[in-house]
Amino acid sequence: MRRDILDLRAFYASELGRMARAMVGRKLTETWGDAAGLDVLGLGYPTPYLGAFRPRARRVVAAMPAQQGVEIWPGVGGGLTTLAHEDALPFQNALFDRILVIHALEESPDPTALLREVWRVMAPSGRVIVAVAARDGLWANAESTPFGHGRPYSRRQLAQLIREAEFEPLGYTRALYAPPVSWLSGQAETFEQAGSRLWPRFSGVVLIEAIKQTYAIKARPQRVKSRVARPVMAPIPATRDPARRNPSP
Repeated sequence: MRRDILDLRAFYASELGRMARAMVGRKLTETWGDAAGLDVLGLGYPTPYLGAFRPRARRVVAAMPAQQGVEIWPGVGGGLTTLAHEDALPFQNALFDRILVIHALEESPDPTALLREVWRVMAPSGRVIVAVAARDGLWANAESTPFGHGRPYSRRQLAQLIREAEFEPLGYTRALYAPPVSWLSGQAETFEQAGSRLWPRFSGVVLIEAIKQTYAIKARPQRVKSRVARPVMAPIPATRDPARRNPSP
């Protein structure tokens, strides 16, 4: 059973929730930039993270599962959220350039069907980021947070699920190394820097970026010039088909 919308809102209004939003949100903007001129969809409970894209994206909307409930967002101007059945999203095919899936898979009764709907509404050249609670992290056991409910995933489990939904994983990254306790929120940056180097496996959240597999996409996606010296998301090697090329972010 999904967490209620009121619980999710309360968490992100707390000091711990604000820290989680900052750490995870940074990974999203590092990967997608400001999404200038793009159509962006958030699925699950994405509103804490979508605000960064609103100034320059062409369209930003959020879809929230019916079992969870929906909130009015952004609160001024017109509403940009909709209540949806996760296996029947109210959007036309191939509409969105970027899709964020967060607080969605862990409590879904059918994660593959959810991701297949994401596949349907995503443009052929689009990208999806799926963020889930990491199986080996402390946050998966923190029941006072949204990351402590439902099924957590290892990176390999998540990559396998994404491939089953006909996406091709491009790369992964991690976030939330600070313990899920409010009094350590002020030290989150220190934990983030140290954790990514010393104990990368024990992050609270794992994020994978993927592209849509279609008959039109056969070759490796073109490499996009990056402003950093190393990729934001480490590449994920293909595991099931030895003949498949190893995609790069």
